[in-house]
Amino acid sequence: MWRSICAGLKVPSLRKWILILVVLLFGCANEREKVITVWTQMNPGERNVLREMLEKFATEHPDGKELTAKGYKFRELFYETEPIRTNFMIAALGGSGPELVYGPSDMVGPFVKLGVIQPLENLFEPAFLDSFITKPIPANTFLEGHLYQIGDQIGNHLCLVYNKDLIPTPPKTMNELIEWGKTFTKDINGDGKPDQYALVWNYTEPYFFVPFLGGYGGIIMNENAEPKLNSEATVKAAQLIKDLRDKHGIIPQECDYNTANTLFKEGRAAMIINGPWAWAGYREAKINFGVARIPMIDETGYYPAPMISPRGYSINVNTKGEKLEATCKLLKFLCSPEVMLEYTKRSGSIPSRVEAYRDPILEEDEILRGSFEQLSVGVAMPVVSEMRVIWDSMRPAYQAVINGSKSPSDAAKEMQDLAVKLIKEMKE
Repeated sequence: MWRSICAGLKVPSLRKWILILVVLLFGCANEREKVITVWTQMNPGERNVLREMLEKFATEHPDGKELTAKGYKFRELFYETEPIRTNFMIAALGGSGPELVYGPSDMVGPFVKLGVIQPLENLFEPAFLDSFITKPIPANTFLEGHLYQIGDQIGNHLCLVYNKDLIPTPPKTMNELIEWGKTFTKDINGDGKPDQYALVWNYTEPYFFVPFLGGYGGIIMNENAEPKLNSEATVKAAQLIKDLRDKHGIIPQECDYNTANTLFKEGRAAMIINGPWAWAGYREAKINFGVARIPMIDETGYYPAPMISPRGYSINVNTKGEKLEATCKLLKFLCSPEVMLEYTKRSGSIPSRVEAYRDPILEEDEILRGSFEQLSVGVAMPVVSEMRVIWDSMRPAYQAVINGSKSPSDAAKEMQDLAVKLIKEMKE
C-alpha cells in the first residue's frame, strides 16, 4: 500500500480513508484558516533558530506584523526525515497538511510525482530567485521544467569530524587512518572489547556508505536515472568498510547513528563521519572539534564523495488565495540573507543567497572551511523519484555484507537487480 503511494500510483480507492485520517491527524480546516505551519526535519538547534525567526517575523517584520494584525499565526512542527515525507504526502493528498514543508532536495521527486507541491517560479519576482547561488550546486531545485523548492542552505553533506584533543591533525589517507587507528583503538578495562575507537559512524546505512563508493570512482545512478550499483566500486567500498571493522578493528562491531554520536561526545571516539546538522550538538558538548575531508582512498587517489544537496522550502499544492500570498511572504523572510546567516552562526550551515554566501564569516570560520573542502569533492544528490528506490534497493544487500551473510560481489548484483525491478514497478 505505502509503496503504491510513494511510487505515485493512482489510489482513488484510498481517498476516503485518507480524508478521515487527515481530519483525525491534522484537525479541521476552519481551525487552521489563519495558521501558517512549517513542517521540518531540522535538528534541535536549527529548530530553536526557526522558532525565533517565526516570532521575529510575526512581531518585527513589516509583512509579518501586517499578517499578525489580520489574525495569522506562524508555527513549526518537527518530524524525522522519513515520517515527514510520508505524513506530508498523506496529508496533502487529502487536501490538508502544512503550508510549507522543509527538507533536503531529494524529497522533491516523490512530491512532484504525486502532485502534492506546487511550482514556485511564478510566485516570486525574478530578482529574488536570481539572488541564489548556482555553484557548486544550484540552491533552488527544478524538476520537469518547474521550480519546486527554494533552498536556504547547501551542502547537507557528510564530513570527517575529529576531536582535536585526541587527534590534533586528521589523517589524509585511508592507510594513515588505519595505521593511526590501530594505536588508538584500545581495550582499557580488560573486558576484551575496545573502550575507545579511532572512527565511528552509522556505517550500516547506505547514505553513510555512498561516499566510499565515490572514493572508488563509482556512482549510484547515471544522468538517465538508471542504477549503476553492480560495479567494482561498490564491491571494493563494501569490502573496505567490513575490513575497517573485522580486519583492522578500528570501528565498533555494531554502530548506529546514536551510538556513534554518543561515543564521539563522550570522548571515546577520536573521529566521526557526520554532517552539519550535528555540529551545534558538538559545540554544546564543549568538544574541541575540527572538520576535514574523509580520508583519500590510497588505491584510487580519490576522496570519498558524499551526497550534497540543498535544503529548503516547498509549498503545499493546497495552499491558495490570501494564505498563499502570506506563505510566500514568510518563505521570502526565512530565505533572507539575515536569517540564513543566523543559521550559519549557530549551526554551521552554508547559506544559499549570494549575499550571505560571500559573507566573511564563511572564510573566518574554521569549521565552515573544512566543510567547504569536503563539499568540493561531493556529488549532487539526484532529485528524481528513482532516488528513493536506490536507497531501498541498497539497504538489505549492503547490510547483509556487514553482518557477514553475503559477499560484496553478490550484494552489488543484488542491489542492481532489485533497483531495476523496483524502478520498473514504479513506472508501471
